[in-house]
Amino acid sequence: MRSSNHQKNATVSFQRSRFRRLALPAALSLLAVTCVSAQESGYIKARGKPGDAGVFVNGQYVGPASRFTVPEKYPAPAGEVEVTFKDPRYEDFTTKVTVRPKKTTKLHYSLKKVEPAKPPFGRFRLGGGEEESFVSIAAGDTGAVYINDKFFGYVDELNNPGGGLLLNPGTYDLHIVSPTFGEIRQKITIEANKVTVVPLPKKETK
Repeated sequence: MRSSNHQKNATVSFQRSRFRRLALPAALSLLAVTCVSAQESGYIKARGKPGDAGVFVNGQYVGPASRFTVPEKYPAPAGEVEVTFKDPRYEDFTTKVTVRPKKTTKLHYSLKKVEPAKPPFGRFRLGGGEEESFVSIAAGDTGAVYINDKFFGYVDELNNPGGGLLLNPGTYDLHIVSPTFGEIRQKITIEANKVTVVPLPKKETK
């Protein structure tokens, strides 16, 4: 379970004959750009402590470093990239690596712990959407969860009755960016020795 000391303190027309002459070169050009783009990307894979630290590539969140102790592999542009690891219990760590096209660059990290927050605490977690159980209803959703604009984890790990974040009492700005539930922005109020549950929107059934 995570804890935090971060409190409240963002028209042109063509004749048909001309269009036909231009259509094939344009399509070939688009195909060439797509192929070059694919050739100029590689991957990064990181292992370290804490294992589920959030990974940011050139400032963009891509997911947790590992899930169930298995390191995840994420696409990254070829060349020099900036990789940052974040966890609310630790100091951020940023490094630069060179990614080669179609190759996987492996990283190792060890974050430095910050001073633990002091009680009292309340607990925040995600819930709702479907009938709850101790199995997350958002299984596989690694969408980022931010509190007061700071990364605090991802949806799946905060969505079960036994999980959540320990926060000092107060009011916080919650921001979730989820591929499953969309973007959520709202204020949450944490009370000492109580659980604050923010329900996720019900997933659409096909």
